[in-house]
Amino acid sequence: MARDDGYFDEPVAARYDDSESEMFDPAVVDPVVDFLVELAGSGRALELGIGTGRIAVPLAQRAVRVHGIDMSKAMVARLRAKPGAEDIGVTIGDFATTTVDGTFSVAYLVFNTIENLTTQAAQVACFRNVAAHLEPGGCFVIEVGVGGGEPLRVFDLTDTHVGIDEYEAATQRLVSHHFNLVDGRWERLSIPFRSVSPGELDLMAQLAGMSLRERWSGWKREPFTSESRKHISVWEKPAR
Repeated sequence: MARDDGYFDEPVAARYDDSESEMFDPAVVDPVVDFLVELAGSGRALELGIGTGRIAVPLAQRAVRVHGIDMSKAMVARLRAKPGAEDIGVTIGDFATTTVDGTFSVAYLVFNTIENLTTQAAQVACFRNVAAHLEPGGCFVIEVGVGGGEPLRVFDLTDTHVGIDEYEAATQRLVSHHFNLVDGRWERLSIPFRSVSPGELDLMAQLAGMSLRERWSGWKREPFTSESRKHISVWEKPAR
């Protein structure tokens, strides 16, 4: 990424919570937190791409000790200002390679964040990094859309925001173009991703010494089928 804060610099961070306001709805957040609380048990949780704390803050409020990794100082500054974030530790860095002290019962990546790593090598490195941080029997959780799609897809269309995904099947390159109406003028933000299939993620987990424990289409453990648009996958590090 060209900037220190990646694509989530101060202008983006300043309006992130508002632009993603539907993702902060308790009906969306609570099932995620319930799922992670169950896996964390009495252990610690590591969030990769902690951002402004959409999941980390309510998870910490459920008595789970949370530590996060994020590249964006601007996003983390928003997290720091929130009530309930006082006990959440954050390390600034690339979550594919950045290490922190201690081990964790669960590590997690939500809201398609694994695809912010735009090469296969970086995604594989992320799995290996997570495995090194997990205690025996610990779990790695990813929420991500099912890979593939049309070359162009409009994923949001409102009076103030237009979202268009551009997908290149040959390279698995995905670019999300966001057109936002800000102070009466349209601004464009284009963020690159690497689309990745469930099967490829399973292989990455295997390379890191983990195996698939469960896969669902939603945080309430809805069945994953050929019609599912996203998946919640849990890989487990061997207990011994």
